[in-house]
Amino acid sequence: MRYLYILLIFLVASCKKTLEEHPKSIAAENFYNKPAEVEAGLNAIYTPLRDGGGLGALYQTQLECYADYFYGRGSHAILSTYTGLDNTNISRVAGMWNLFYLSIRNANIMVQKIPLASAVADADKARYLAEAKFLRALNYFYLVRNWAGVPLRTETNMDSINVKRSTAADVYALVVSDLQFAEANLPDAGRLVGAPTKWAAKTVLAEVYLWLGRYSDADTEAKAVIGSGKFSLVKVGAVSDFDKLYGPDVVSSTEELFYLKFSRTTPGQGWQYPIYAFYPNSGYYPPGGFYTFYSDSVNNKVLLNWDRRDLRYTYNWYSQTFGLGATTVLNRKFADRQAVTAAGNDYPMYRYADLLLFYAEAECRANNGPTADGMEKLNMVHRRAYGKDPGVADPTVDFLLADYSSPDAFLDLVQRERGYEDCSEGKRWLDLKRMGIVKQVIQNIKGITVADKHLLWPIPTTEYNYNKAIDPAKDQNAGY
Repeated sequence: MRYLYILLIFLVASCKKTLEEHPKSIAAENFYNKPAEVEAGLNAIYTPLRDGGGLGALYQTQLECYADYFYGRGSHAILSTYTGLDNTNISRVAGMWNLFYLSIRNANIMVQKIPLASAVADADKARYLAEAKFLRALNYFYLVRNWAGVPLRTETNMDSINVKRSTAADVYALVVSDLQFAEANLPDAGRLVGAPTKWAAKTVLAEVYLWLGRYSDADTEAKAVIGSGKFSLVKVGAVSDFDKLYGPDVVSSTEELFYLKFSRTTPGQGWQYPIYAFYPNSGYYPPGGFYTFYSDSVNNKVLLNWDRRDLRYTYNWYSQTFGLGATTVLNRKFADRQAVTAAGNDYPMYRYADLLLFYAEAECRANNGPTADGMEKLNMVHRRAYGKDPGVADPTVDFLLADYSSPDAFLDLVQRERGYEDCSEGKRWLDLKRMGIVKQVIQNIKGITVADKHLLWPIPTTEYNYNKAIDPAKDQNAGY
């Protein structure tokens, strides 16, 4: 198939990390007829997502070097200058593009084949198809936020090499359509641990609607998840209790909405992201570490202003000097002290804490000001951070609505709480972009002006070299 051919070209041209992982794809000629065969096809959609060249490590590493609380080191140092990408990092993001599209290809095959599976009941076809569309939407959501408009490859044109670059609006239209199908047809519980549910679809839709400025719709989706009563914040009484959320031995929790699942005990299934975070012989990650991103407990304003009573601060940061000063700190959120080759921690793509903060923001934007319920949901996350019961009001830590009565004041509080809550999860940069405050925040925290070109990644040369519907001059993102 020509589409498979171009993807193979992309993989050969991408970084060595991708090649070492040998991402598997599905032969489009196969006919998926039985439930077990369909489920094997669905499982293959996840494989490129979990690859170390993408969400298995390098994607989060790239975005965390952009965060206001981190600085990149080594070949990632240029990212913290916010001037754009050098050739090394252009190659890295091209590898991520390839992996997202490989996952999309696998999803497209299943979208095409599932309706033809004569040995699968119609009800099962619907939920299988919903899972494939959920994952396709998720891939395109990552693509559109980092590259804006991209070629739309679906089950109808997956054999075509030459596919024009669609607008961001067209990409979002597909994302919304796929997620709406997913929320209508996915079950309450996933077919296995780590598979999406209708609640995961609603959560992703809530964030998509925030990006689109459809705040009432975001509010409705988030409220439905909260109203289901199926999720709750994991209670924390001491710093170590956060391991119940992020630790390598956690299988699932009441807070999990959608995670990428990893395992240190299954060969080739471990999470590689922690190796970029830790310092060798720190004790938090025995395989070693590249300490690719770091911070400063005094000279970075985010950390300086982070209340030390907040248990998240102690859980996240540890002191480590390596020639940059005594106040240098590294992040230990995803420690795995028993790791041999890779970590067993899962990647928390969407947690209930995320959903509560989406809701708080959507309530404010939809109502032209913060609401009591929105503040309560934010306070639930905040109370947990101080070791309090999330569901019980506590005047010693709660924020008062009267102190944050304007939309700007409340939204600033939401983004600050999101920064503390999701530190080192690869979400901060996209939050700042979505809220339109990237330049303001980076200038305030780091004293650096973010170049416009830095807000998007370049369309890979491997795309426009072989896709003749893409003009390398007219279709490339500005500055590249």
